[in-house]
Amino acid sequence: MSKITAALESAVATVRANTPSDDAPQTRRQRAEIDRAFARILKLIAPRIRHFIRQYGLVGHWDDAEQVCAIAVHRAILAYEPEKAQFTTFVNWQIRGELQSLRFRVMTDQRPSAKKVEATTVSLDAIAGGDDGEGLSILAAIADEDALGRTEAGASEYLARAAMSALTDSYVEHLRNAGLDRIRRRAQPRKLTRAERAAGVVVPRRPSLDPSEITELEQRLEHNRQVVEGRLFDMAPLDGDHDEGARERMRQVAKRAAKAMGDLACIDPRFALMAEYRQTMLAC
Repeated sequence: MSKITAALESAVATVRANTPSDDAPQTRRQRAEIDRAFARILKLIAPRIRHFIRQYGLVGHWDDAEQVCAIAVHRAILAYEPEKAQFTTFVNWQIRGELQSLRFRVMTDQRPSAKKVEATTVSLDAIAGGDDGEGLSILAAIADEDALGRTEAGASEYLARAAMSALTDSYVEHLRNAGLDRIRRRAQPRKLTRAERAAGVVVPRRPSLDPSEITELEQRLEHNRQVVEGRLFDMAPLDGDHDEGARERMRQVAKRAAKAMGDLACIDPRFALMAEYRQTMLAC
């Protein structure tokens, strides 16, 4: 047994010894041992791989050939039975089989049917000269006829959703400001009558913003946002099952929101395009 054959047998034994059986978990140390042993195997048989690649006429597809050879080595390690043959003999047939399969796939122009139509096999990663003189891969030069339509549709959908989200935020902020104004007005002390002023009655001032009222307001705003996004813009599903009364309330909320957002679009320059569309629809 030569030194290379003995080294291959040792490296293969290391891989098999660190490969867990059945569904046993693999440790980090085992993975490291396998990686080092596999790299050593590839280094030992690298001259053989180069020889086979040239023998099968795959020099023009060198990277692909090296990859399938690595796959062949991996399969050979998993299926190797030391008592039947040496690893050098077993791996040779695995490498030959993978290279033959690759040659069949990438060199279809050698078939009689391909020669009749003068077909030529080229690599999609081959570099060709572009119009500006710079290198361009054949794969990158293939035109996708539907690419422009998909790009425009994607851009339109993105802009539409961004506009709907911004308009919803503007509507919710409008409701928040109106709600805060109502809370502040209710917090103002009532006017005293003449008799109360004469009697020196003092009306205690309530806090300008009641936290409980603020919490209730935010809950209503969140509900309105969900209704707008779910019923008007179909941006998010409505949560839960609702009875007829709840569905009617949501319809009313959506109806008021649609009118309010239409008015906001007319006064906010960010939504000028929406405002023009709304005026056109009203004119029709």
